[in-house]
Amino acid sequence: MLMFLDDYSEGAHPAVLEALVAHNGGQELGYGEDQHSRLATARIAAQVGRDCEVHLLVGGTQTNLTCLGAFLRPHEGVLAAQTAHINVHETGAVEATGHRIVQIPTPTGKLDPGLVDQALAQHQDEHSVRPAGIFLAQATEAGGVYSGEELRTLCSHAHARGLWVYLDGARLAPALAVLGARLDLIASCGVDAFFAGGTKNGALCGEAVVLVNDELRRDFRYHMKQRGALLAKGRLLGIQFARLFDRDDLWYRLGAQANAAAARLARGLRDSGVPPRAAEANQVFVELPGDAAARLATAVRFHVWSRGERGTLIRLVCSWATDDATVDRLIDEVRRALAPSTATETPPGEAPESGTMPGTGHGA
Repeated sequence: MLMFLDDYSEGAHPAVLEALVAHNGGQELGYGEDQHSRLATARIAAQVGRDCEVHLLVGGTQTNLTCLGAFLRPHEGVLAAQTAHINVHETGAVEATGHRIVQIPTPTGKLDPGLVDQALAQHQDEHSVRPAGIFLAQATEAGGVYSGEELRTLCSHAHARGLWVYLDGARLAPALAVLGARLDLIASCGVDAFFAGGTKNGALCGEAVVLVNDELRRDFRYHMKQRGALLAKGRLLGIQFARLFDRDDLWYRLGAQANAAAARLARGLRDSGVPPRAAEANQVFVELPGDAAARLATAVRFHVWSRGERGTLIRLVCSWATDDATVDRLIDEVRRALAPSTATETPPGEAPESGTMPGTGHGA
């Protein structure tokens, strides 16, 4: 089976593994106080280019839970797109802390000032939760990328209304590659807190939280410890991020590699007669007619985004490790799935014996 379900199915980039092996011996302080974690956080802070705190956590759900749990007071909630990861793929982790996610319908997965104001208009007094901040994703769950100008406008609008802005950066490296930018862009646009993803960009695991807004830094390590996010063997995260943000810009290059694979895939799909939705980063969305998606599922794992009368919209994700040969094999499988079927049709009402599509509940 070809795997285009997500961008964390592979292990780690060889350079990251080599660094882990090279620094495996000896003893280090725990809980992020080791020399590797200090080096990693210093390198990331230098990339941000302004005063900030950097903390290394294990995974995306844990990071979103820890950050939003730390930022929100008991009566407060957070605004987010209806398709946001915290709303769809994290088993209610944020809401389990007692904080409501105020969902905003948006077909693109992007928020804008108008959508924010519509949501705020429905939460104006003490009879509903008070929205305290905005949750964004860069890239979005629907594959879009906020431009620098879009981020600046949204952050300025949020701040004028007393809201902070938190950005999920699980796929931040591919998004920045699209923009030809680096980490300093995110802070310069006014984002108050964000994380630079490692799990989906070459690390075995790990996300680097950047707290720009001084008010959001208070007692953050206490919140990390309480949420199980303060790793005793913090060096394991420090070594990885120190290598990813070394002078060869590995973290940035891996994001660009994922995008290049997605661009090749998009061209191949277009040439095959099924032009994809605009794929700005490393996620490609394409609608397959009829039962083509079911046929494709016999050879490829992917995420079913939605089903409609005309066909099935699927998501295909490329990673830093997706090579040209694998992309070309996928394109060949798509062409086979699109070809007229010569097999005996399944009688109405009966499920096929094989080739059922993966469920839509897999983490994004």
